[in-house]
Amino acid sequence: MHIGIDARLTYYSQGGISQYITQLIRALREIDQEDRFTIFQNRQGPRLFEDQLNFWQRPLWTPCHFRLEQLTLPLELALSDLDILHSPDFIPPFHRRCRTVITIHDLAFLRFPKLLTEESDRYYRQIRRAVESADGIIAVSQSTRRDLAELLGVPAARVDVIYHAADERFRPLQDAQAAKEFCQEHDLPETFILWVGMVEPRKNLETFLKALAILRDSEKGLPHKLVVAGAKGWLYESTLNLVDELHLTNDVILFGPASVADLLLLYNAAELFVFPSLYEGFGFPPLEAMACGTPVVSSRTSSLPEVLGEAALYFDPLDAEALAAAIQRVAEDAELRKELIQRGLEQAAKFNWKKTAEQTLAVYRRIHGQ
Repeated sequence: MHIGIDARLTYYSQGGISQYITQLIRALREIDQEDRFTIFQNRQGPRLFEDQLNFWQRPLWTPCHFRLEQLTLPLELALSDLDILHSPDFIPPFHRRCRTVITIHDLAFLRFPKLLTEESDRYYRQIRRAVESADGIIAVSQSTRRDLAELLGVPAARVDVIYHAADERFRPLQDAQAAKEFCQEHDLPETFILWVGMVEPRKNLETFLKALAILRDSEKGLPHKLVVAGAKGWLYESTLNLVDELHLTNDVILFGPASVADLLLLYNAAELFVFPSLYEGFGFPPLEAMACGTPVVSSRTSSLPEVLGEAALYFDPLDAEALAAAIQRVAEDAELRKELIQRGLEQAAKFNWKKTAEQTLAVYRRIHGQ
């Protein structure tokens, strides 16, 4: 079987979908020496791996989300002689000579259409045709599968739920000195609350900032500063403006984009990880934090209770008072912190990329045999 995987997005973004593509390919390379794989990349992007007997990379000229993608991409793929094409970024080429599998990470663009840019709306508007066109559909959570049924009328039987996992590099560090030196090098406080993600409205950093303002003005005061690690996404300006409006300039540290190596040290150094997102198809950051032994406070919405189980302390994502209370509770209750850390390590260990790759490969083989 000859399988193609569209990995072009990894050149443009280091977000959740790019993580998924990279980790899936790595795991497939480890478990499958039988099938042939062609990994399609942007021609300007770096090589993701060294070619091996059954895995090689092919550059494409067509950029991701290009306006004429549905015209140019099929032409570039026409001579590839694929049996299966996996499109991890939702939208496959509609004119093709092979079967296709798509991965639906979330339907936030349907749940919150006002949070889209014009360009994003144009691209994701193709989702209905994408699910009708696909031979196989992978959802990254039961929550996303339910959304596919509710919002697009996709029968549950057409959808395979295959979970992501945290990168195996995320773990508790035995040497606390490394995290301490990292904080000193980057002028970070010794104790802080951490937030990780793309700064955009869906991630709901606004409610978090309001909770910090409540804590700052409370009798006990704000227990720790907030470190924000992540790139600026679409419509980020209003979020960052709120830092000034709430007079939190001295309480919020904008770290910016962070590598896996940076995040490993940030998670280990953080006193608490808070994830206030309005909607997630899966949610990498809180699982990564758990894998590093960091207690997690998370919004109770979409896939997050499904993925985080009983290992997080939950709150209503629109209730800043509830979030402030949850932060204060973890800061003051040593037993609760200890319990959240242990549960988090156990929960993160339930997910692994080998299992993800095995289940994905089973989908390829079933679709190929139809």
